[in-house]
Amino acid sequence: MRIAVDAFGGDNAPDEVIKGAADAVKEYGVEVVLTGDEKKINERIAALGVDRTGITIENADGVIQIEDDPMDIRKAKADCSMGKAFRLVNEGKADAFVSAGSTAAIVVGGTVVTGRLKGVKRPALVPIMPSTEGLYLLLDGGANAECRPEMLLQFAVMGSVYMEKIMGVKNPRVGLLNIGAEEEKGRELEHGAYELLKSSGLNFIGNVEGRDVPLGAVDVIVTDGFTGNIYLKTVEGMGKFMKKALKEDIFGGGLSKVGALFAMKGIKKISKQMDYREVGGSPLLGSAKPVFKAHGSSDALAFKNAIRQAKEFVENDVNAQIAAALAAVNAKTKEAAGNE
Repeated sequence: MRIAVDAFGGDNAPDEVIKGAADAVKEYGVEVVLTGDEKKINERIAALGVDRTGITIENADGVIQIEDDPMDIRKAKADCSMGKAFRLVNEGKADAFVSAGSTAAIVVGGTVVTGRLKGVKRPALVPIMPSTEGLYLLLDGGANAECRPEMLLQFAVMGSVYMEKIMGVKNPRVGLLNIGAEEEKGRELEHGAYELLKSSGLNFIGNVEGRDVPLGAVDVIVTDGFTGNIYLKTVEGMGKFMKKALKEDIFGGGLSKVGALFAMKGIKKISKQMDYREVGGSPLLGSAKPVFKAHGSSDALAFKNAIRQAKEFVENDVNAQIAAALAAVNAKTKEAAGNE
């Protein structure tokens, strides 16, 4: 299996990308194709003393920056490090794509360059988030600011398949992010999505308030990308706040440091649970090819785990299972509509 990795995407590229790729080759037995300036990549591999077994390089010209027009990934910057990685996957020369570069460019590439799965209206960016009960998926994390009810239904289907096939959760609970648990809460979007989800055959548990999601209320939470991104950034901010507060209050003074020693096991467990590097990346579900967005500040561990996710996605043929699940749900919703 070959994974195309954008060697110049992210804050810590290319060094952490290279190290993560080498670790993934050793641990998961994959081949990694690094895309980017071949001379620079070779120089950094030598300087880092990385074993290049299982790693090949595809030369690329330049990098698409966050401030660039994401549509440039199609033509103007099609030969950049990210564009080359997309092309390798699209041409069947690699099985999956990984980058920590511009989120907007990845969404465009995973929608327009690779194309969408048949029947998918819009691919969704899917952050994998920690809760008190483990992990849950957020759809959409920011790819689609404006959505229609049928899009939220598709998000729920895609998230359910991913949660079951990759995360190992049987019959995952699906919730609709809303301002209250009552069925009548929300906007027209939530009202329409609620009716579709109710007759979908998924394990839909109804509306869920944002405060209950991190407490393990659901395995998959669906909403539009505008609301989802606000929720995502708020949770990230609270995580940073808690980390800062723990550092200052628990490790700040002499006596508190002594007390912290007794709580260290629990602190480490929480820290690992909230560490995005342990997950690695967010899939762009609905793209015709396996596409993964790693966090912009990813290090070697995060890149290694993003490659692991991509490998498992391909091995489990998740896209084929998503397509089959979407077809089955479409049939059920049409039947339900016909019986009304």
